[in-house]
Amino acid sequence: MSSLLQPYNERMMRVLLYIQQNLDGDLSPETLAEQACFSVVHFHRIFKGMIGENLKEHVRRLRLERAAYKLCYTELSVMDIALEAGFESSETFSRAFKKRFHLSPSGFRDNTRTMFIPGNTDTIHYTPQPDIKNFRLDNAANDGKVEIRTRPETHLAFIRHIGSYFSVTKAWEKLCSWGFENGLLSTETEFLGLCYDDPDITPQEKIRYDACFSISHEIDTPSGIGTQILPGGKFAVTTHYGPYEELHSAYKDLYGKWLPGSAYQPRDIVPSFEKYIKAPPDVPSEEAVTELWLAVY
Repeated sequence: MSSLLQPYNERMMRVLLYIQQNLDGDLSPETLAEQACFSVVHFHRIFKGMIGENLKEHVRRLRLERAAYKLCYTELSVMDIALEAGFESSETFSRAFKKRFHLSPSGFRDNTRTMFIPGNTDTIHYTPQPDIKNFRLDNAANDGKVEIRTRPETHLAFIRHIGSYFSVTKAWEKLCSWGFENGLLSTETEFLGLCYDDPDITPQEKIRYDACFSISHEIDTPSGIGTQILPGGKFAVTTHYGPYEELHSAYKDLYGKWLPGSAYQPRDIVPSFEKYIKAPPDVPSEEAVTELWLAVY
């Protein structure tokens, strides 16, 4: 194992072992992020990149696999096993179980009495006596190029958007219309999107996003538009070519592939942000060019 990979791998292995040993305990994002010594947002993105599924999916799958184990090797009732797996009724448990194993719980018990995972590509599974030696992280190669860049602090005019990342158009239209009318936009202007929340863990209606453009001097702003300073420093930067719907893959590679193999740690006090080099409606969505910036040290 690379000496650069080891610190991240050790932290993630510790989290994976904790999850399996505490499937009925406190598996809140805050608790697990503390185990890994990451902030909650960074932890989720790193977890998804390294494991290949988000935290909620991972825990749910392991609980279903534990349920399958108990159906195979115990005489507990389906209802008892459903409750232990965190389901409120045998009906919802049966639907989830059948989706995962292609058999109903009773059919699984009657016809198999052996563990199997159909069509499975996951690398970490439930075991009654978990051991990190049996865990394999997602070692797929990172295809994206990452550069380390240093930038000064940047003064920004911004509008705060609360809601899905895919519904920020009105915020941008209002901000850019105001900026154009006041002569604040030029060829030197940077257009940035500050992304505070991970949509895998934050409900869409609570996601925070700042639509921003850079400014060179202090300005007065109307109600609904504010100013802030984006801290400078060292950043890891990767470029995504294509529609915004595919940005999650670029984030996954940056956080889950490149970062664990680097010599860097994420700076928690600076939000990750997107810099829009080419963006709709100036270009078709498939021709969009977006830089992802992650503050590191």
